Amino acid sequence: MSTDIRTAETAETAETAQAAEAAGKETVDARTPASAERAGVWATFKEATPAVKTVLAGVLVNRLSGFLQLFLVLFLTDAGHSEGRTVIALGVYGAGAVAGSLVGGTLADRLGIRHATVLSMSSTAVLTAALLYLPDFTLLLGAIALVSLGAQLFRPASATLLADQTDGDRQIMIFAMYRFGLNVGATAAPLLGYALYNAGGHSYTLLFWGEAVIALAYALVARATLPAKAPRAAAGPVPSGAAPTGPRGGYAAVLRDRRYLLYLTAALCHAAVYTQYLSTLPLYMKDAGMALFWYTFAVALNGLIVIAFELLVTKVSQHWPLKITVGLGFALVGAGVACYGLPIGPAAVVIGTLVWSLGEILGGPAVFAYPAGAGPEPLRSRYIGSFQFVFGLGSALGPMAGTWLFLRYGALVWPLVGACSLLATLAGVVAVRDRRTRTA
Repeated sequence: MSTDIRTAETAETAETAQAAEAAGKETVDARTPASAERAGVWATFKEATPAVKTVLAGVLVNRLSGFLQLFLVLFLTDAGHSEGRTVIALGVYGAGAVAGSLVGGTLADRLGIRHATVLSMSSTAVLTAALLYLPDFTLLLGAIALVSLGAQLFRPASATLLADQTDGDRQIMIFAMYRFGLNVGATAAPLLGYALYNAGGHSYTLLFWGEAVIALAYALVARATLPAKAPRAAAGPVPSGAAPTGPRGGYAAVLRDRRYLLYLTAALCHAAVYTQYLSTLPLYMKDAGMALFWYTFAVALNGLIVIAFELLVTKVSQHWPLKITVGLGFALVGAGVACYGLPIGPAAVVIGTLVWSLGEILGGPAVFAYPAGAGPEPLRSRYIGSFQFVFGLGSALGPMAGTWLFLRYGALVWPLVGACSLLATLAGVVAVRDRRTRTA
């Protein structure tokens, strides 16, 4: 009889286990579509924390007020400085912007997100206004370097906060929103700057003070709403071969992550290829006798495509493996730029722009989101800062390299650039640890 009882108990236990397993599967199956639904554009923004919403609005405001670089050449020449000094000033501005990403990663780690953002925006406000009252070129040059550096300090802190306060299954979408703010602000900044320039009677006083006030306003909002140290989401497993997990590792620890260094190399090449439409393309079109209309049309077409479709495309692509989205982004940007060398006149410019714009909206959010999860969580701001430094460096070196190649080899610059992008694609696919976004 006892044997029968034990047999019945065993059967009952097995049935209970099977029922629990089935219920668990049903729960997962029921929640996975819900997770995908929650990762949509509006749902992601609506359920984001107030600090995340502040950062998304702040990057738009910061980019919207970033018309200093656009008017810097006119400001210096109107002040009586020579073309040589103007070139030096532009180089100093670019160097400060590149260095700002590295310094910003350190400040985000040591000072906290709130203090790093407030320091970035308040220093930018003071230094931008000070440019109007520095008659000595050496002092002016120093202020230009510091204002460009200060304007970049908040970006690693902002990206760190977005990653810290966003669930894994929503991070790519959040970074797509971050890029959306960057692109909208960059598109509208020249119009706002020109409006302030005209309103100030074709002087730069209202222009620079306007930018200073906007930066200071965001500093005050950040001081009131951003956390000093963002609470972090649950950390995933540390990838094998990554840098040590100690918070004191700094950038030396990032450099020991050889796989991530390969990703940074791919990002450097990708950024250099991406910027060719700003430098080499107009020179090539002028040499080929194409009308200026086609260049302005291509630039406007890219802006329209990215602003109108990137969030919608990301709603689908965020569920793909990271290797696919990053690889497609790198490959399509390179293929589109290489299309500029096709012997079909302005049609090559339009087709090439369409192709690399597709690559930008497919891969851009994933490329920018990946560094936040590529290494140990205590080093997150350093991983982000190193990526933004390398991307900025590639954006600075790309135009110089592309121009040199064009002057030396002519139209062969486009297949050479395409080959560079192919190497970036292979390196990126190998480097990415395909840690799929966390689900419910």
